[in-house]
Amino acid sequence: MNVIIPVAGIGKRLRPHTYSTHKSLLMVGDKPILGHILDKLKAMSIHKVIFIVGYMGEKIKAYVSGNYDFNAVYVEQKEALGLGHAIWLTRETAKDESCLIIYGDTIFEGEIPIDMNVDGIIGVKAVDNPRRFGIVETESNLITKFIEKPTNPTSNLAICGVNFIKNSHLLFEHLDQLINKNKKTAACSVAEIPQWQDEFQLTDAFQSMLEKGACFKSFNIDKWYDCGTPETIISTNSELLSSQTSNTPSQNYKNLTIIEPVFIHNTAKIEHSIIGPNVSIDRDTDIRDSIIFDSIINQGASIENSRLEHSIIGANTIIKGAAGKLNIGRCSEIILAK
Repeated sequence: MNVIIPVAGIGKRLRPHTYSTHKSLLMVGDKPILGHILDKLKAMSIHKVIFIVGYMGEKIKAYVSGNYDFNAVYVEQKEALGLGHAIWLTRETAKDESCLIIYGDTIFEGEIPIDMNVDGIIGVKAVDNPRRFGIVETESNLITKFIEKPTNPTSNLAICGVNFIKNSHLLFEHLDQLINKNKKTAACSVAEIPQWQDEFQLTDAFQSMLEKGACFKSFNIDKWYDCGTPETIISTNSELLSSQTSNTPSQNYKNLTIIEPVFIHNTAKIEHSIIGPNVSIDRDTDIRDSIIFDSIINQGASIENSRLEHSIIGANTIIKGAAGKLNIGRCSEIILAK
């Protein structure tokens, strides 16, 4: 079985952090988003992991090769033509094997069911605002319809981005039909289609398969964490820390009060501070005379005489004398204290 992970998006809603760091490499809990996904694959029988890269693709490659020993293959999506197009680009690499498609910004908990008696198994979760997502209609756990971002939703079951496909060749056939149909209608090359139609959706290919007789089941994902905006990243960080084993550092810090849950990398230097709850602190950080809660502090940041809440602090950033909520990118500097 192959695993296909699309990580070509540019993460506009997570700027300024995604100007210098790929969205999937943003820290949440004790590791990057992509690390949470790849850790779940370690115990599975995986032939190869196919990454669809684009923006900052070299950073994805460096992270994967430096931390994992999967048989990793990289396919480039040169233009943002949608998730369906991204998956279609892997057709020569994935061949006819069964595959898992896991979206590169999807953190989830639980087992992934593999059932070779159906054509596909789609992870879903009930959500408050289904208009933001692709959704499914079901009878029992059999899927009867796929709809992409419906204006008037008939279901609240969102597609979470954890999909098992028994025969990837069948999926690629329907993606090929979708792309070539639109290409013919628009009388232009695939690369020109965005001017005529926004994107190719994977949901539309699933619906096409369903209409031609394919059988899809759904399975419920109890814990599915959103990493789409700074606010949801901070919320997800809190939930992940709460579900993980305590990471209170073993070394002795000088006048440090920790309010669990927290993650503090063992290379961090902290003095005369209160940390927590719900704080992740990455490697090589230096924090002094500060209070920090509900925040993510990235690698190499330096914080002094500050009180931060609901903040994301970019790598190698300097903060002095600040108070309140900050969302600042890499290598920034805020000095308010004299």
